[in-house]
Amino acid sequence: MTLRTNQEKPVYLRLQEVIADSILAGKYRDGDLLPSVRAFAAEQQANPLTVAKAYQGFQDAGLIVVKRGVGMFVAPGARSKLGE
Repeated sequence: MTLRTNQEKPVYLRLQEVIADSILAGKYRDGDLLPSVRAFAAEQQANPLTVAKAYQGFQDAGLIVVKRGVGMFVAPGARSKLGE
């Protein structure tokens, strides 16, 4: 899925779909380090602030955990939560 396929959704929601699809597909497993905001923004050709908003939504939902100074990681059980 590319960010340009569904223009009626806000970009941060489309980014969340990309992340969720990656977790469900097994690209990122429980405890795996996610790409940094800047790296993911460059990969998706998105604004870093928009990526930060997408990550924040996942953090609020308990799907990722932030270790200050280290990075963002897939939370334990995130795949099963997304599958529901």
